[in-house]
This record gives sequence, C-alpha cells and structure tokens, in this order.
Amino acid sequence: MAGTAARPAACLEPATRTFEDATYAKVTWRLLPFLFICYVAAYLDRVNVGFAKLQMLNDLQFSEAVYGLGAGIFFIGYFLFEVPSNILMHRLGARVWIARIMVTWAVVSALTMFVKTPAMFYVLRFVLGLAEAGFFPGIVLYLTYWFPSARRGRMNAFFMIGIPVAGVIGGPLSGWIMQVFNGVHGLANWQWLFLLEALPSLVLGIAVLFLLPNGIRSAAWLDEREKLLLEANIAREAPASPDHSLKGVISNRRVWWLAAIYFCCMMGLYGVSFYLPTLIATSGVKDPLQVGLLTAVPYTAGIFAMILVARSSDRSKERRWHLALAAIAAAIGFYASTLHSGSVGLSLLTLSIATAGVLSMMPVFWTYPSALLTGTAAAAGIALINSIGNLAGFVSPSVIGWMKQATQSTNAGLIVVAIALLVGSVLILAQRTASSRG
Repeated sequence: MAGTAARPAACLEPATRTFEDATYAKVTWRLLPFLFICYVAAYLDRVNVGFAKLQMLNDLQFSEAVYGLGAGIFFIGYFLFEVPSNILMHRLGARVWIARIMVTWAVVSALTMFVKTPAMFYVLRFVLGLAEAGFFPGIVLYLTYWFPSARRGRMNAFFMIGIPVAGVIGGPLSGWIMQVFNGVHGLANWQWLFLLEALPSLVLGIAVLFLLPNGIRSAAWLDEREKLLLEANIAREAPASPDHSLKGVISNRRVWWLAAIYFCCMMGLYGVSFYLPTLIATSGVKDPLQVGLLTAVPYTAGIFAMILVARSSDRSKERRWHLALAAIAAAIGFYASTLHSGSVGLSLLTLSIATAGVLSMMPVFWTYPSALLTGTAAAAGIALINSIGNLAGFVSPSVIGWMKQATQSTNAGLIVVAIALLVGSVLILAQRTASSRG
C-alpha cells in the first residue's frame, strides 16, 4: 500500500524513549479518536435493529424467528465480501475504501425504515452486511501500519471501546428516539430510528476522505524524524509466519484456530448486542427510554474491562490466560443471567459480567493475527478470521430467536451462548504452542 513502505532501521537517528512515546502519543491522538467515533456509528447502524424490534415486530407482525433470521442474515453478506474488501483496502488505500464502506452502509441502513415484509427485511439486512464488510478488519489492519505489536493491545482496545460506547450512547439515544418520535410525520418510532442513526455514518464517511491518511508517509502532521521512527519500528518486526500468500493464509491451521476462537467470542457479543434490550425488558422494565438507559450499565462495565484487561495484557506481554479467563467470565455471566431473569438488579449484574467478559476478549484476541501475518497475508488473514467469526452473528440471534419462539424464553439460547464461550476458552488454553506474546 502506498505510504507504508518501511525504511531500514539503520536510517533512524538515535531516539530517546521520551521521543518515541511522544511520537506514538501524537499518532494515537490523531487517529484513534476519529476511528473510535466511526466505529461507534458503525455499531449503531449494525445493532439498532435490537431496539427497533421492541415495536417493529408488532407493527409488521413479524415473529421472533423472522427477527432472529433477519438480524443474523446481515453476517452472511458480511462473510461473503469480507476478504475481498480487506484486500481491496490494502491495494487501494484506507482513505477511499473506508469512506466508501461508511457511505454505502449509511444509505442501506436508512432504507431499512421502508421494510414491510420479511423478504424486504432479509434483503436489506443482507445488503447492509455487504456494505459494511471490511470496516472492522480494515481498521485492525490499518492499525498494524502504525503500531508495533507491543502497543496493539491498547490501541485495539481504544478503537474497540466503540462497541460498548455505542451501547452507552446508543441505548439512551435509541430509547429516546423510540419514545419521542413515534407517529411524527406519520412514521413509526422504529422508522425514525433507522433514519436518524444512519446520518452520523454518512457525515463521517465523507469526513474520512479529508481526515484519514493512507499510511505513515502520507501523514502531513508527522515530521521526517517521526516518520522514520515509526517506519523503522514496523520494519523491525519480522512476521511470525513464513506464509505471505492468500493460499498460505487459507492453509494456515493457526488462522482457522483463531477463527474458531473468534466465532465463540462473537456468539457472546451478538447475544448481547441483539438481545440486551429484550433481556432488560423481560426483567420487568417496559418504558423504551428506561430500557435504553439501563442498557448503558452493562456496556459501561465493558468499557472499564476492555481498558484494564488490555493494559494488563500489554504490560505482562501475556495473551493466552487473559483471553481464556475473559471467556470464562462471560460464560458465567450469561448462565447466571438465566437464573435471575425476573430481577432487574440481578439481571443487570449478571449481564454486566457477561458483557465485560466478552468485550475484554476482543482487543487481546486481535493482537494474535496481526503478530502472525503481514502485508497482503495480513489483509486476507484478518478478514478471513473476522468473517468466519462473525458468522456467529448469524447463528447467535437465530438460535436465541428460534429457542425463544419455541420455549417462550431466552434462557435456552443464552445457555447455548455460554457453552460456546466455554468451548472458546478450551480452544485458547489447548494451544500451548501459541505464543503468549501478541
């Protein structure tokens, strides 16, 4: 990719630790806040269907199974276009490609307000997956252009905090829209939800064209000494895998191992994302605004957990146990939530444990692929792992929705999610040959 070629470390003037830290702090503050805001907008557009569900199903006479399939079918489109999207970003540049992704998903998300039939719902959710494919792994790949592996746990955490922050902001915002805009200009509250929450993505997608440099060389806000330092640090890290081709990535057993672990993690994440408002409403809270405010509690717990676990993992240079223990905590939280579904306080406590566990897995997990792969192999490998893992976004809501329709309870589905997370922890701990360093 243009602008990312590294110069030899010998070209680098001796730099103090203070200069290096100051340079990375400069890069962090220039890139991470903007990428973080973009991810918040992305996640809102992906999961606001969980809030729309509170009224949309009644208005359109959709069953729980229809909702679960529609929520999940997003990830089929996402899966199909993920790897091609990331390879295109690596070749064409992050600035144009990320902008394209954001603008197209904003348009498709807004069009969901016109859904009338299950078929329309399925088609638009599928196309939304196609539109958004490549955004998350694209940013994970983009961060590898700037930060060496020792710093990626924290950088991944700062970016991925967009997930819980989307919950903290999006919950109350979605609840407010659902309460205030119902019937305005003849539109239902869920229609306003899809329209209004698509606008930030559209604006930010256009802003990407002006604010996001393709790489170190094209960053006008860095001087030459800073660029040389960053490029030398990236160049100094030899890839852990000898495979640099797409074929090598597909045949790499560790890539598939990582994809299986990520699938288990995503089973938990999308159990929370698509059903948290429903689980809180089931505990006895009926007002949409109150439901929205209470969804912020588990996501707030997730923010603190992500930061603390990522910092601990980077500081100790240990990944495996951090990842496994987070998965186990999430499994315990999901299972415990089935025992206290009638209590608002206990439901929030157990769901907060589940959410914190799932979210704290993500930044630690993503230090693995970026340490194993580089170049086009990284683009393809990160996208392949993410796309396979995100198929859980199809499985998780579909299973929970089907089981809820069959049993009139979400408990059986949540137990399946807890089991998936325990399987993930076993896969993590079984691989002693996987380096504890990210």
